[in-house]
Amino acid sequence: MAQKSAPKTTKKTAATKKSAASKNTGPITGPLGDADREITGEVLQDTLLDLIDLHLVAKQAHWNVVGRFFRDVHLQLDELVTAARGYADDVAERSVAIGVSPDGRAATVAKGSGIPDFPADWRTDKQVIESIVDALAEVITRLRKRIDETDKTDLVSQDLLIAIASDLEKSHWMWQAQLA
Repeated sequence: MAQKSAPKTTKKTAATKKSAASKNTGPITGPLGDADREITGEVLQDTLLDLIDLHLVAKQAHWNVVGRFFRDVHLQLDELVTAARGYADDVAERSVAIGVSPDGRAATVAKGSGIPDFPADWRTDKQVIESIVDALAEVITRLRKRIDETDKTDLVSQDLLIAIASDLEKSHWMWQAQLA
């Protein structure tokens, strides 16, 4: 009796599996076609990483701020942390709604965020404000590009990004006003 040999795994088979995985084969389906879901999913994922990192930067600053205006900055950082965490959750849930699994793991955030690094150790209130102004400016710049990217792929996701940008731009203005 001849023994059956195990099927050979070829590059083509692996590529086919990867291609199938990128299509909507998961447990959640959404309203978008494959191409629109892929573009929108990438936009949402990149936004998620920036928002998670923004919340982490703001929390790091919150713990390490010192100076004459410590209390005001400390409390304002709490507001930013809460907002960024809420936005991140909204973005992740929108991603799931279109059938894309979000990835907010620490290693993914560290690798993919576009937020400027926040230094370790104590920072004066002025240094913290400057860092937060820079971080918000970067998030807003990246968010505005993503708003443009979703113009043709998913207006619902675009609307979410517009609302987040509007709130972050208001926050950016309030942080900048402290440096004037």
